[in-house]
Amino acid sequence: MISDKTPCQLVLEDGTVYRGFSFGARRPVSGEVVFNTGMTGYVESLTDPSYKGQILVLTYPLIGNYGVPREVLQTGLLHPYESPEMNVLGLVVSSYQDMFSHHAATKSLGHWLRESRVPAICGIDTRSLTRKLRECGTMRGTLCPGDGRAELGPDSLDMKKLVSLVSNPGIDRFPAWGRKKGKTVLLVDCGAKHNIIRSLLRRGVDIIRVPYNHDFSVEDFGADGILLSNGPGDPRHLPQTVACLKEFMKNAKPLFGICLGHQLLALAGGGDVYKLPYGHRSQNQPVRSLDGRQCFITSQNHAYAVDRNLIPAGFNEWFINVNDESNEGLRHESKPWLGVQFHPEAYPGPLESGVLFDEFLSML
Repeated sequence: MISDKTPCQLVLEDGTVYRGFSFGARRPVSGEVVFNTGMTGYVESLTDPSYKGQILVLTYPLIGNYGVPREVLQTGLLHPYESPEMNVLGLVVSSYQDMFSHHAATKSLGHWLRESRVPAICGIDTRSLTRKLRECGTMRGTLCPGDGRAELGPDSLDMKKLVSLVSNPGIDRFPAWGRKKGKTVLLVDCGAKHNIIRSLLRRGVDIIRVPYNHDFSVEDFGADGILLSNGPGDPRHLPQTVACLKEFMKNAKPLFGICLGHQLLALAGGGDVYKLPYGHRSQNQPVRSLDGRQCFITSQNHAYAVDRNLIPAGFNEWFINVNDESNEGLRHESKPWLGVQFHPEAYPGPLESGVLFDEFLSML
């Protein structure tokens, strides 16, 4: 429910126009239109770096009812959300509630969107829009204020440079929480969600975070293992990172790839990736281990998947998606190298896939 019913439109590349009302910033943006089927967690989704360059459709019909929680920094570098800023280009919902109720909330979602200069539209049929994206695949769209004639515009961001926009440019150190100094992990930041960092810190691991273009094959700061983070876009747009990873894999230090990091690990090993029709973006993706002993309900946010017909030499498939049988994990036959397509730090199950961090750390 909004008091100021300013008209807004979403225009898709096939010419379809959805008309509703603005509750965010009043400026036009253009990018990929994708949907997430999660029932909660819009704060985490909006700050997820993997959504950079995308207009996000939330399929759950009521959005905004619990507002936006206060930002209490855990350290000078670690943000309570998934990143320090909103990363989506735009937001699309069915019904927006400006009057929020939650003990930790300090402002409305609309207020936060306007602060972040992110446009948003409500009052449209998101069921119809989601069905179109499922049937036609991911489509480009333009979100623009006003009720006049609107046309599809050029991408607001260069899709080949998304990782460079979300990767932290400096080198940062995070000491383990509440424990004596233990092992050290080098986090290659391709757009790392901050809960990955938290998941390691609470397990007594020191972290050194480096940008995506840091040559860790030459300088890994003596770390005991490497974690390749999630991030936005096509992994084939990161040839420098893949080349660095190939060189690093000449030694036997442990490697763990999450989401985009999983795809980079596959490319460095000689595998390939492809674009999914409409991606996996939800908190309820079922994955099954191929040994039949594990099944996780996972949180996912990705448009690309590792090609099961081109699994890298020396690697075995670890997990597959129960819905579409796409690859969800790889592990090497003899080296301590692991990769998963889903997010073990998100804990939607609520905690089960977090054990994969323990498996990685046991190899250090």
